[in-house]
Amino acid sequence: MNRRKTRAVFVGGVQVGGGAPVSVQSMTKSDTRDPVSTVEQINALAESGCEIIRAAVPDAEAAAALPAILSGISIPFVADIHFDHRLALEAIKAGVDGLRINPGNIGGRNKVEEVVRAAQGHGIPIRIGVNAGSLEKELMAKFGGVTATAMVESAMRHVEILEDLNFTNIKLSLKASNVPLMLEAYRMMSEKVDYPLHIGVTESGTLRYGTVKSAIGIGILLSEGIGDTIRVSLTGHPGHEVRAGFDILRALGLRSRGVELISCPTCGRTEIDLIKIAGEVENKLQRVDKPLKIAVMGCVVNGPGEAREADVGIAGGKGFGLIFRKGEILRKVPEECLVEELLKEIDTL
Repeated sequence: MNRRKTRAVFVGGVQVGGGAPVSVQSMTKSDTRDPVSTVEQINALAESGCEIIRAAVPDAEAAAALPAILSGISIPFVADIHFDHRLALEAIKAGVDGLRINPGNIGGRNKVEEVVRAAQGHGIPIRIGVNAGSLEKELMAKFGGVTATAMVESAMRHVEILEDLNFTNIKLSLKASNVPLMLEAYRMMSEKVDYPLHIGVTESGTLRYGTVKSAIGIGILLSEGIGDTIRVSLTGHPGHEVRAGFDILRALGLRSRGVELISCPTCGRTEIDLIKIAGEVENKLQRVDKPLKIAVMGCVVNGPGEAREADVGIAGGKGFGLIFRKGEILRKVPEECLVEELLKEIDTL
């Protein structure tokens, strides 16, 4: 796929756009006013692969906690701020690596100028985040509701505010919970500017359906070359967001971090508890960050052949299974030892 050419923006040490790999980010679910729990959550996310973290800064108490949070983490931190430009100024002073704001809702032009000057002075980017659920009323009236055109016009208004102040260290997002609307908005925006795009389906839902919606929306855009950084928004632990993000990128061949688990759907030929085994293998390998392809197949006849490209795998028989590598059978193992033996084989890789 041909990726859309965009400008390079740096969030801390992570390049977004300009041909850099599509980065995966998440947002803390902890109370930002509590630096201990927030640091703990961020570091756990970093361990699972999260490359940029964002946190809401809703008030002065949350802003005051930022120095303690930043001193305890190692990945770039973006402060998400609405309505009060003073919170953005405090976040910048604390040393955040980026801001997410809507220039139109943090006060008059003089307040926007204060924030932009501070961001310029510290060399940090600003993400203009447009959400379908909080579109300006006058734009909804103009376009007869929430439309992709209205979202793009909102984004362009904010871009023009920053560009008028000679600020171009910008990222953009145009999120909606409706996938077709989100797709149309991002496609339109990608034709208008070369700023990097942060893509995602906002308020996508719980783990099951939210992951499906996000995979469709984010996956379609990435397959068209649109998107420089992604966030899978789920109601649940943010670790699920990070894993889903990398799974989407791996499925499209854009990133290769972590294990790709190939498993057959099972059928009448399956004579081991493949569903249980596949679940155990998936759980055991969640923290492996090496790009491995592991297969869990239910049939000794077709398993190794169908998963020939797997680095290592299992093919089930009646009460036993075969451990294979790259389609070649290594040994026969009792069913109760299959997961243990597979993990030993993975360790050798």
